[in-house]
Amino acid sequence: MHCPFCRYTDSRVIDSRTADDGTAIRRRRQCPECNRRFTTVETTSLSVVKRSGATEPFSRSKVLVGVRKACQGRPVTDDDLARLAQRVEETIRAQGSAEVDANEVGLAVLGPLRELDEVAYLRFASVYQGFDSLEDFESAITLLRAEREPTGQEPDSADLAVPPAYGEMAGS
Repeated sequence: MHCPFCRYTDSRVIDSRTADDGTAIRRRRQCPECNRRFTTVETTSLSVVKRSGATEPFSRSKVLVGVRKACQGRPVTDDDLARLAQRVEETIRAQGSAEVDANEVGLAVLGPLRELDEVAYLRFASVYQGFDSLEDFESAITLLRAEREPTGQEPDSADLAVPPAYGEMAGS
């Protein structure tokens, strides 16, 4: 680590602490040459391998964009979406791999989204899993009903409509 003040090529770590809910390490350093102190923040890189084979850094904001479309018109707050994106990132990072397939990111979204809002879950799953027919929706709804606690409410059929943002993907 180069000193940002004198560009000396070495530094000594004085203190280390976790930051950002354990996803980063904050280190307080001191330069042995000029004796000035500075702070560094270290994070692990997480890359997503897309279907095309291209690799890009993981982005919570991309998760948010996709999930926000599925939640359009639903009683879901921005805080709910931010927590969901954080859970998705934590799930992906817990796998311990520096590279994950885009498919794994989508799978990591499904569980928390299902807990958050069943209608949004069905919308996301219909695009992500490529529902081709009413039978695909029916089987997903049947599965949700089978796993639901007796006190839950069933989604209204009007709520199951795919939002306009999905029109292109759903073939409408």
